[in-house]
Amino acid sequence: MKLGINGLGRIGKLSLWHHVSRKHFSGIVANIGREVGKNLEHLAAAIERDSSYGRLSTYLHGHKGGRVIEELNNETGTMLINGVPVTILRTARNPKDIAWQDNDVKLVVDTTGVFNDPTTDTDAAKGALRGHLQAGAEKVVLSAPFKIKSKGLEMPKDAVTTVMGINDEDYDPSRHSLISAASCTTTCLSYMIKPLMETIGAENFLSASMVTVHAATGSQQVLDRLPGTGAADMRKNRSILNNIILTTTGAAKALVLVIPEMKSIGFIAESVRIPTSTGSLIVLVLNLQDDYDHPIKRDYLNSIYREFAKNNKYLVYSEDQNVSSDIIGVPQAATVIEGTETHTRTASIQVNLKKILAAGKLAADVNPILEVPVTQAVIYGWYDNELGSYTNMLGDLTVQVAGKMV
Repeated sequence: MKLGINGLGRIGKLSLWHHVSRKHFSGIVANIGREVGKNLEHLAAAIERDSSYGRLSTYLHGHKGGRVIEELNNETGTMLINGVPVTILRTARNPKDIAWQDNDVKLVVDTTGVFNDPTTDTDAAKGALRGHLQAGAEKVVLSAPFKIKSKGLEMPKDAVTTVMGINDEDYDPSRHSLISAASCTTTCLSYMIKPLMETIGAENFLSASMVTVHAATGSQQVLDRLPGTGAADMRKNRSILNNIILTTTGAAKALVLVIPEMKSIGFIAESVRIPTSTGSLIVLVLNLQDDYDHPIKRDYLNSIYREFAKNNKYLVYSEDQNVSSDIIGVPQAATVIEGTETHTRTASIQVNLKKILAAGKLAADVNPILEVPVTQAVIYGWYDNELGSYTNMLGDLTVQVAGKMV
């Protein structure tokens, strides 16, 4: 089977790295829909070198790695990368016009970040995710969360959001054609929430909030520039080299799709962009209903993650004192729990029953003040938002989808 990759931006290029290393697919067809530089050699140079992860040859073979991109043919747009045949398509930008069928591609990973709405019709002027299906693909994996733009529309029945090791069993090959791999932040967050929820119980989660301290992405500007017409957020046009920038994240909405129990829990998710190229951190704050006799302590929370990590390759429990560069490239780690920084505090909160019950429903001799033991927990989770965490897990999902195709 051949694999199609639409887009060679950050995730697209690193997905190419992943799959030429893994060699699960017999060939790769990458669509960029335009020329790059003056010739195919310029594109090969862009594929071969990366400012965050170094050279492709080093990634594949360590310090002994030599030239890994060979047999370039500018006319046919073909090359060999680590022995894997790679074809570059440079004509179509609209998914429905990409030559997937002509190149015998039935599975496509869309990494452009442009086509995220599963409800958009294939005839839309700017293209649609479903266009890949019209162009010959049978399955499309999206390297981003679905975003339905039209209010009132529900998620189509042939679309599903999965995180490997969390809810990938929700994917039904007989029904689903569009599969979202969620986001790097949702992936990390799900591995911080799921082990606790399975052990402590969703009914004991009173509220949750998170902030992702996130490395820069392609949406940030290198230098300040004027905002576009109608832009509402002035901060998106400020230099990421010089600033910490407040922004938004859709992690809360996407998390409900992979952990449905979160729907009944009050949850707030925020994001802060910082001037690093990759390597991010989630600070998770939970309020848990507790027990006076056996209050939840940090050692107990850490033991939950430690045990979960023994049986799940996507979770890493660490008692090292890490910084962000330490987790760059860590293979398949959705989350690296920083166990030394887990903190808890148990205290009683007072609930005034008069504010939640009608006066007539409260007996005169009942104390209206109810004391409830609550533990607040703060947990830190690192993730390499590009190659180490997200792209490697995206690769696993892609291979899993391929294995279930007839």
